[in-house]
Amino acid sequence: MSKVRLSNVSKVYEDDILAVEGLDLTVEDGEFVVVVGPSGCGKSTTLRMVAGLETVSHGEISIGETVVNDVRPQDRNIAMVFQSYALYPHMSVRENMSFGLRLAGDDADEIQRRVDDAAEMLEISELLDDYPKQLSGGQQQRVALGRAIVRDPDVFLMDEPLSNLDAKLRTQMRTEIQRIQESLGVTTIYVTHDQTEAMTMADRIVILNDGKLQQVAPPEECYDEPNNEFVAGFIGSPSMNFFDVTVTRSNRGAHFESPAGEFTLGIDVPPGEYTFGVRPEDLTAEREGGYIDTIVDVVEPVGSDNYLYLKTTRSTSEVIARVESDFRPEVGGEIELGFDIEDIHLFDADGERMPVTELQMTDSA
Repeated sequence: MSKVRLSNVSKVYEDDILAVEGLDLTVEDGEFVVVVGPSGCGKSTTLRMVAGLETVSHGEISIGETVVNDVRPQDRNIAMVFQSYALYPHMSVRENMSFGLRLAGDDADEIQRRVDDAAEMLEISELLDDYPKQLSGGQQQRVALGRAIVRDPDVFLMDEPLSNLDAKLRTQMRTEIQRIQESLGVTTIYVTHDQTEAMTMADRIVILNDGKLQQVAPPEECYDEPNNEFVAGFIGSPSMNFFDVTVTRSNRGAHFESPAGEFTLGIDVPPGEYTFGVRPEDLTAEREGGYIDTIVDVVEPVGSDNYLYLKTTRSTSEVIARVESDFRPEVGGEIELGFDIEDIHLFDADGERMPVTELQMTDSA
């Protein structure tokens, strides 16, 4: 197995289109890293540079101790799983899985052993004589994974491999891919636009935006301690609520004025202009002396929870709250929302998150 290191890696296309800028990233041996971000952020380009399918404009990529900038894709000992299964329709499952090994001239008995072992791991042994057209989408994805597994690579590269599957099957395959990766211990870089995949599968998440690295951290840290306003808004569903606020000092802490409301919190914040953030699930109507006065616009039941879409009484600012399913207020009704100090986020003028220090005093308004 191998560590993957990207050192100040950039990719510039024709007409000076900068797809990836100065990316520094180390994926440890055996680690499962998920690269996530909006469309056009550079995540697939990054994966393709590691694979050798795109050239590196600046910087170095190494796999193990070898710098691979000028190494051909077939000589990097990586295995790639694409969004499209890319199976040969005229070949059986066994032939598809063994094709790369046969092309490399491997021993026939060794090829059969690897294919049989991979098929057993993926629970597709009974499908080895079938053809792709006879398989479901999930079965075809397993075959594509099997084709990668038999290569016994140093690194797995996966480019949105589950995006063609329905929601239920995606959930099942997420678990399967995690199980397989943990069993094999292969260094894995997995690209997706789906933050649920990132949060549930990754050892660490790599978040990109406009070709620039925003944060690299375990999922819980990206959620609880986002580096900046972009990460805070990108990670989490529904997205974090944001309000522009003006902070002044009071004898009880920091006084906030915003379109969402006016309140004082027992925290130490320098006076100035900020962006205030609080997640929908951290808003509650079950406390006295709430901070944000709202009017219910839409109630959206989603099973175990209800999403409340609200407007503040002071303006047209929108607020989303995620509440228990048994709390279902009437549309048009007024609700006073509160939150705990430890659940709020503040971002400066550059969008960087600021530490929130609670004072030893009451936090009520």
